[in-house]
This record gives sequence, structure tokens and C-alpha cells, in this order.
Amino acid sequence: MKRPRKGAKSQPTARHPRKKPTITAILAERGIIVATLAGIPKRDRADVEQAVLIGAWSAVKRGKYRPDPKDEPRAALRKWLHGISWRQAGKYFEAAYTRRVILDPQPLGRLREPVGIDLHAQIEAREVLEALAELPDWQREALLSVNDPESLVAYARRRGMKPGTAASRLRIAREALALRLRRWR
Repeated sequence: MKRPRKGAKSQPTARHPRKKPTITAILAERGIIVATLAGIPKRDRADVEQAVLIGAWSAVKRGKYRPDPKDEPRAALRKWLHGISWRQAGKYFEAAYTRRVILDPQPLGRLREPVGIDLHAQIEAREVLEALAELPDWQREALLSVNDPESLVAYARRRGMKPGTAASRLRIAREALALRLRRWR
């Protein structure tokens, strides 16, 4: 005997007909959105407002805006936008990606101490350069071609070889460099 399925037998039917307000009508009610988002920090308010407007417009396009015909159209739209704004504000406050820092165009200017290259990093860089110098010319050239702005295909054409050959040489050169660096350490 088959068990009956839990939950509703079918989706609930919509109580009201779909309405499609224009984007200008939604933008005209921007004041209710801004008022609802007043608790969000100023630096993020525009982003959350944008999320509200995009969410509202996509809901309208999917036919999710179904106001009660008894309500005045503008009041119904304002209530609906207030609900979307409220939910987006809740998502903002509970989100892990909420910014907690303010980016600075000159971050090094805020440091109290002068910043220099670490001595350990200098030694490692010197070891890499020495290992690179010990490689054969074709391997060194293949490794240094990665730093060029041209693609690997253009590099291969310039050298008169197939792109697969260039990729293979690059792979071999990387493996050789990795092997030499492992021996150094």
C-alpha cells in the first residue's frame, strides 16, 4: 500500500489577478524603499535599494505581484514594496558578506610603520631566480612567455611551432622548475 504524500495536495490558487505595474511606477515609490532602508549604513544603502528594485521588477515580470483589488493601486504597490524592502534589509543584516571595512584608495598611507619587502621573501625570490637561471634556454623562454601579454597561441606562431607543442614545452618547463625548487629546499 502506498503512503499518502505529506503536505498540500496541490499548490494554493492565487487569490487575486496579476497586475503589471511599470518600472516608472515602481521607481516613483522610491521614497517608501528609502524610508524602509533607513537603518542600513549609508555606504551600503544604495546597493540594498538596487537589490530591492531588481527584486521587485523580477517579481512583477514573473507575475508575483497580485494586489487585492479592493485596495487603492498606489497603496497596494507601496505596501508590496515595503515588504520587499523589509526582507532585503533583513537579508542585509544577516548576510555574511556585509562589508565591515571601508576601502581606502591609499591603504599604505594609513600604516604607522614603513613597509618593506620581507627578508625571507627576498631569499626565496633569489632562490627562484637562481633555479630559473639553471634551466635550459628553451625552458626559461617558455616560462617567461607566460608573463607576456600575448597568448600562448601567438607565442607559438611567433616561434613557428604548433600551440600544442608550446603548451607541452611550458608544462615541461614548469615541472623542471618545480623539481629544482624542491631540491633547493
